[in-house]
Amino acid sequence: MNEKLLAALNDQFNFELLSGYYYLAMAAYCESENMRGMSHFLVEQAKEEYGHAMKFYGFINDMDGRVTMKAMTEPKNDYGSFLEVFEAALEHEKLVTSRIYNLVDLATEEKCYPAIQFLQWFVEEQVEEENNMKDIIFKLKGVQHHFHGLMMIDKELGAR
Repeated sequence: MNEKLLAALNDQFNFELLSGYYYLAMAAYCESENMRGMSHFLVEQAKEEYGHAMKFYGFINDMDGRVTMKAMTEPKNDYGSFLEVFEAALEHEKLVTSRIYNLVDLATEEKCYPAIQFLQWFVEEQVEEENNMKDIIFKLKGVQHHFHGLMMIDKELGAR
C-alpha cells in the first residue's frame, strides 16, 4: 500500500473516531432533554462508529501500515430540537459516504485490490446508515412537537 492511500485510510480511521464523538455529543443532548431512547440510539450509533474505526485500524495493520492518531475537533453540543439532531446526523452520514466513495476511487486508482474489497463493506453500510437517519427524520417531521408522538419515537429508538 502506498503512502497516499495509507494517509487517506488513517484519515478515515480518525474520522470514524470523530463520528463516534459527535454521536456521543448528540446523545448527551438528548439525555439532557429526557429523551433516553434517542440517547440510547445515539450511544449505540457511537459504538458502531468506534467499531468502524477499529475495522480501519485492523486493515491498516494487516497491510503493514502504521495507524496514526490525530486531534479531534469539539462537536456541537446544543441543538434546537430533536429533528435538528437527526438532520445533523444525516448530514454527517452523507459526509462519511462521500469520504468512503473517495477512498474507493483512490484505492481503484492505486490498484490496491485488498483496499477495494475492504471498502465495499463500508459502501453498503452507508446506504443503511443514511436510510436509518432518513426514516427517523420522516417520523420526527410527522409528529412535529407533539409530546405523545415524540414519546413513541423515543421508545422505538430505545429498543435498538
